[in-house]
Amino acid sequence: MSDDLHTISAGGVTTSIKAVGAELCSLKTTAGLELLWQAGPAWPRHAPWLFPIVGRLKDDQLRHRGRTYPMTQHGFARDLRFTWLERTAESCVLRLTDDETTRARYPFAFRLTLTYRITADRLDMAVEIANAGDEVLPASFGAHPAFNWPLLPGEPKESYRLLFAEPEPAPIRRLAGGLMRAAAEPSPIRGRDLALSERLFDDDAMILDHPVSCSLRFMGDKGPALVLAWDGFRELGIWSKPGGAPFLCIEPWRGYASPVGFDGELSDKPGVMQIPAGAAEMFNYRMTVEE
Repeated sequence: MSDDLHTISAGGVTTSIKAVGAELCSLKTTAGLELLWQAGPAWPRHAPWLFPIVGRLKDDQLRHRGRTYPMTQHGFARDLRFTWLERTAESCVLRLTDDETTRARYPFAFRLTLTYRITADRLDMAVEIANAGDEVLPASFGAHPAFNWPLLPGEPKESYRLLFAEPEPAPIRRLAGGLMRAAAEPSPIRGRDLALSERLFDDDAMILDHPVSCSLRFMGDKGPALVLAWDGFRELGIWSKPGGAPFLCIEPWRGYASPVGFDGELSDKPGVMQIPAGAAEMFNYRMTVEE
C-alpha cells in the first residue's frame, strides 16, 4: 500500500486520492474512462481543496490583530501532506492539523478532516473543519475539481452544458486581479441552462455568489454525464483557463476572494466563516457518474 496514493473502488466508479493536499486525482467509469483532468501543462492540478482561504487576499497578506502573515491564493492545504487516518477498499480518511509551519501563515489551531467514500456510482466527499483553539476560527473552504471537457474524447466542447437544479436568474460576479469586483453583471445562465463555450471564461471565472441550486448536471450530447451535488457551501465558482483549456472546474465554495480595496482583518472579510472554539463546520460534495 502506497503512502502517497490510495485507490478506492465500488460499483461503477474508481478513484485515487493523494496524501499531498488530500487531492482527488482520478475518477474513472466502469469502462475505465477518465473523467478528471490529469494535471496537464494547461493547469498542473486535479482537484485541490481550498483552505483556509478561497481566492486571493489583497497583496497576498492575511491580517489578524494588527499583524500580517503571508497567504497566497487559495491557501496552503492543497500543498501540504495530510495524514492517513483510515484506508479501505471503498473509503479513506485524511487529516491536516496546524503546526509551526501553518501557524507562521495562519495563526490558528484547526483540524481539517476529509472522508472519501464510494457507493455504487457515486463518490461522496465529506469535510469537517474543527476549531481546535480557544478563539474564534475565521476560515473559508472550497472545492476546485477540474473535469475533462469534453468528458468523452472527440466530442465538441460546445455540445456540453450545465443544467442546474433550479433557475439561476441572479447576476454573476467576476474578478479583477484575483479580487472580487464590486459590480455584478448579467448571468449567461438561461433559466436552468448554461451553454458552455470557451468564451465564457475570457474574463476569468464566473462566480455565483447567491446560487439557488445545490446540484447540477454536467453533460454533452453523447457519452457520460456527471451529477454534482453539495451541502454546506454558499457560493459556486465555474472556471476554465482563459484562452481555452480541455477542462472545466465546478467549485462549491464557502467564502470568496477579497473585494477590491478590502485590506482589513481576516475576521472582518466578507464571506468568512466564524467557527467558535470547540465547534466545527461540515461540508459534503457528491459526484455521481451517469454512463
